[in-house]
Amino acid sequence: MPKSDRTITKNIGIWIDHKEAIFVSVENDQTAIERIESNLESNYRSSGGWKSSGTNVAQALSTEQKANERHEHQLDNFYQEVIEKAGKADKIYIFGPGQAKVELVKQIEKIKGPHVEIAAVETSDSLTENQMVAQVKSFFSV
Repeated sequence: MPKSDRTITKNIGIWIDHKEAIFVSVENDQTAIERIESNLESNYRSSGGWKSSGTNVAQALSTEQKANERHEHQLDNFYQEVIEKAGKADKIYIFGPGQAKVELVKQIEKIKGPHVEIAAVETSDSLTENQMVAQVKSFFSV
C-alpha cells in the first residue's frame, strides 16, 4: 500500500518579549515547546549622576551611549538565535507584548528576505504555556 501523499507542515508560534522567546511548534498532530532566554543586561543607569563621580557630562553621555549600543547588539544576537531556532517553518505566527515582536519581524525581513512566511503578528499579554499552545493551535486551526 503506498504512503499517503499528505505533506508534512511545520507551523511555529513564537511568543516573544525582550526577556525570552517561547516556541510552540505544531507539526501535523505533534506539539513541542522550547524556550530561549535573551540574557540581556539591564539598561545602563549611572550610580549617582555625573557630579558624584567627578566626570563631566560628555563622559557620562558617552558611557550611556556605549551601554545602549551593547544592549542593541545583545538584542540583535537574541533575534538571530530566535530566527535560527525557527528554522525552516512553513509559517510563523508571532505574538507577545511590547515591541519585541515588531523588532523580530524587521530582523526576519532583513536577514531572510521575503521568502519566510509570517502568517500574522499579534499583540498578546503574558500567557501560560498551555494558553500559548491553545492560541497557536487555534491560529493554525489544529
